[in-house]
Amino acid sequence: MRKRDPLILDFDGSVGEIPGATTLSLVDWQEAIRFGCTLRTFERLRRHIDATAPADYGTVLMGSGDYHHLTWPLVERQRARGPFQLVVFDNHPDNMRFPWGIHCGSWVRKVAMLPYVSHVHVVGITSGDIGAKHAWENYLQPLRAGKLSYWCMDVDVGWATRWGLTHAFHRFDDPDALTCAFTQQLRRAPQATYLSIDKDAFSIDTARTNWDQGRIEEHHAMAIIEALRGRIIASDINGEVSAYTYRTWWKRLLSGMDGQEPIPQSELDAWQMQQRALNTRLLAAIAESSV
Repeated sequence: MRKRDPLILDFDGSVGEIPGATTLSLVDWQEAIRFGCTLRTFERLRRHIDATAPADYGTVLMGSGDYHHLTWPLVERQRARGPFQLVVFDNHPDNMRFPWGIHCGSWVRKVAMLPYVSHVHVVGITSGDIGAKHAWENYLQPLRAGKLSYWCMDVDVGWATRWGLTHAFHRFDDPDALTCAFTQQLRRAPQATYLSIDKDAFSIDTARTNWDQGRIEEHHAMAIIEALRGRIIASDINGEVSAYTYRTWWKRLLSGMDGQEPIPQSELDAWQMQQRALNTRLLAAIAESSV
């Protein structure tokens, strides 16, 4: 295990200070990148990060879950270390159709189809995004190709059987059963791993976010991280809470449809304190399990 300092991609100021971390100020990109953007704009940001980020770093913290699509270029920065799998904690599949470029709910398809990514496991989904009503919104190619698996609870995914996708769906009644099965999977087929954590996969008692949340508790996450000991090659964390009002009309519309309501300042401060304490524990656990 080699100690590497965290990297903060600071779009929204929500991560706070982390001892030893390198911080890239990206506040001027917030409106353009947050929630979603065109591929051209995304490529401009990718080039900027490539030019300014250190060559070597530890876990990347990117603030709100509205920036989860940044995992795509972060994974691509690890291409020379392939093949490797991706383990993603998320309450949503992040494999949804978005015809105008890339956004925080569509990036998994891009990563799953990279030749050096052996598989993507999205762990902790309870969102109706993978239910029958939204089946058509999911990109089916990575599911059919055996490159993507959903590890989920609380959602009727019977449609997957009818569409010949049973192999890609692992449904459980509770997070204990899900964690047990997934850690067994990790130990049965050990691989180098990129770990991406969106804290909306966690229960509200573990970490409050401004997205609909799942049921994973901290001890479930720690068990999975422990099962990856010695195999985490890179990682990122998002799901912080930050207040922002979009200037772009379609972002205001879509974020409103996703149920992202304004957060009172008193609650925002308390939620961020909870998040930062959890980040400290997650960073320590990831460091212990990293290559």
